Amino acid sequence: MINVQFTVRPGQGDPSGFDLGDMSVTGDLGTADSAGRTPDRGMMIHLSVVQLLDGLGTFLRGGDRVFTFTGVDTSFSLVVRRTKDGLSAASGDGVIARTTPAELTSAVLRAAESLSRPLPSEDPVASDYEDSLAAFRPLVTG
Repeated sequence: MINVQFTVRPGQGDPSGFDLGDMSVTGDLGTADSAGRTPDRGMMIHLSVVQLLDGLGTFLRGGDRVFTFTGVDTSFSLVVRRTKDGLSAASGDGVIARTTPAELTSAVLRAAESLSRPLPSEDPVASDYEDSLAAFRPLVTG
């Protein structure tokens, strides 16, 4: 089991592609969360989600054994590895979950689609966000 959540921090004014936010990834073996850390590990959340969708998509379509994601303007990172049984997701604190590509892509897509603060269409990041979602959706099976 793996759960992914993307949130926008409150009090930033009108929605922007440069809003600060947090990522949380929870699995059977632990949690990686950018919120509440010292030093602060918040990130430009919309740009980070675009980077995660694009990088994870490339990884899953290709043959690389390891994908490392680091959010935009943060030290928060995740490492996804291919294993003989599927995938493992880890943070600096260790393995968070052992999962399948279908389960991981579903969790990431669900979180990206439900990000609580949609961007106005004229925001320069909005089209990148929508394009990344559209390219990632075919990876979700069932």
